[in-house]
Amino acid sequence: MEKVLAIVGPTAVGKTALAIDLAQKFNGEIISGDSMQVYRHLDIGTAKATPAEQAQATHHLIDVKDVDQQFTVAQFVAAAQALIPAITARGHLPIIAGGTGFYLQALFDGLKLGAEAPGDPAVRDHFRAIAQEKGAEYLWQQLAAKDSQAAAKIPVTNIRRTVRALEVITVTGQLFSHQENGGPQYDELYLALNTDRNLLYDRINQRVDLMAQGGLVDEVRWLASQGGTDLPAATGIGYRELLPVLDQPERIPAAIDQVKQDSRHYAKRQLTWFRNQTTATWYDLVQHPEQRPTIEAQVSDWLKA
Repeated sequence: MEKVLAIVGPTAVGKTALAIDLAQKFNGEIISGDSMQVYRHLDIGTAKATPAEQAQATHHLIDVKDVDQQFTVAQFVAAAQALIPAITARGHLPIIAGGTGFYLQALFDGLKLGAEAPGDPAVRDHFRAIAQEKGAEYLWQQLAAKDSQAAAKIPVTNIRRTVRALEVITVTGQLFSHQENGGPQYDELYLALNTDRNLLYDRINQRVDLMAQGGLVDEVRWLASQGGTDLPAATGIGYRELLPVLDQPERIPAAIDQVKQDSRHYAKRQLTWFRNQTTATWYDLVQHPEQRPTIEAQVSDWLKA
């Protein structure tokens, strides 16, 4: 089973820098999991890795779409499924940096595209509690007794996968290995970054201010010249708030404030999703950069497993 490292978390907590560092240390190639960074010419509002940053490690799924083209979860999954074995065949580690939660879930859990596989938070919590009390191997044995084919594809140490399989079996009454488009394809490790909420929100506000100073409004004007609100790319935060007020300069400061608010709300949703849907290990490199060796050790141990 191919190993895939996923670095997730809200904006402005250092995911790009960590992805590059780990790519350099573990011979990795970075796959952007962001639904907006695929668009050419939209560099500022998407917080895309700079050319200098991209030069430090191989990057994929950046600047691959024009702003009038859709980029769907199905397209992301198809692209990632092509990239991961190619990267692995080169002897490199696929590293997904950032990412829309549902995109990653569709890739890693093989969800039916367009609708989530049935689930129940109470059932999920029940199996998580068993894992916490009795350990990963005990939980995996429970799965093996119910669905040996599914268990054979899931590493014993991957609690999240095991919980997911048992949850689906319990809720649907069907074997997880028989789910359409279901079943794990990868041995993934989630690393999640976060920091104190007030500090996070301050960093988000500062990042938006830097975007505004760095030419965000001009970037939005360019997007307007290509078709504006009718474009798929126009739905992204930073673009949808500014597009309606470009011809009203007095309203631009308020729109920038709205970008900050929408970015904070999105960060909150991201945090909730990754906490509820993954068994990520959480780190705070903003306040505790000394945690980096611990991260490297965790990745090293996972690669050896």
